[in-house]
Amino acid sequence: MPIAGVNGVELYYEDTGQGFPLVWSHEFGGDSRSWEPQVRYFARRYRVVTYNHRGYPPSGVPKEPEAYSPEHLVADLHQLLRHLGIRQAHVGGCSMGANIALNFGLAHPEMAKSLVIVGCGSGTVNREQFLRAQLGTADALERDGIEALVRNFETLPTRRAFRHKDPRGWDEFIRYAREHDAIACAHLIRGVITKRKTIFELEAKLHALRVPTLVMTGDQDEPCIEPALFMRQHIPNAGLVVVPMTGHTVNIEEPALFNAIAAEFLTAVENGRWGTWEA
Repeated sequence: MPIAGVNGVELYYEDTGQGFPLVWSHEFGGDSRSWEPQVRYFARRYRVVTYNHRGYPPSGVPKEPEAYSPEHLVADLHQLLRHLGIRQAHVGGCSMGANIALNFGLAHPEMAKSLVIVGCGSGTVNREQFLRAQLGTADALERDGIEALVRNFETLPTRRAFRHKDPRGWDEFIRYAREHDAIACAHLIRGVITKRKTIFELEAKLHALRVPTLVMTGDQDEPCIEPALFMRQHIPNAGLVVVPMTGHTVNIEEPALFNAIAAEFLTAVENGRWGTWEA
């Protein structure tokens, strides 16, 4: 089992294929397995790296709440790439992982050939409602265990499309979620999800970002639509895709469409044809 000791924690990772590195960072409800449709597709031409964040076995699960912060997760990714000898990569993520990918690009733009930002920005709008709901879920996780998270997913409007369109895929997603550590998930909610800067608060940094960026959101992922538009407006080399009849996890809800769009984006970047007319 490949394990990297970085930033004071052990991270499980998978390194598949050969070529220019392509790194995927998973959402709060998923883990490295969430990217399996992308690993199988992109490993034919890229070196694809997926990994489990701290708190997601078989990665290390720190017991201390202070071990979970946005800064820790960005540093984990940075040090993992250095451990793997990767100086530059295409870096993508979904939801919490998209926020990590975005902030990685802001902190280390020289290491990001491009950014793929999917379902990013929850909590940017309707902030107080978002915080109450997230902290309530954290309390329920500590009280009732991981089933509290499963119940939450089953009622979220942003997850409804996936559940109805692909019951088999949804069941797999829930089965994987049940394997997660409830206390670590509570720490991640309190230390990462409720503490990260909103997309609006990143405005000045977004203006300065020159990394080619693909922003993608489902049209039924309402909390992320306005942040996606904001990123499109404020990141100089950003393009936006809104996927119809799709919720929060575009890459597993619509894997074929996601892969095709992402592949076109990566090809355009590699050929100097993504936004070059804006120069």
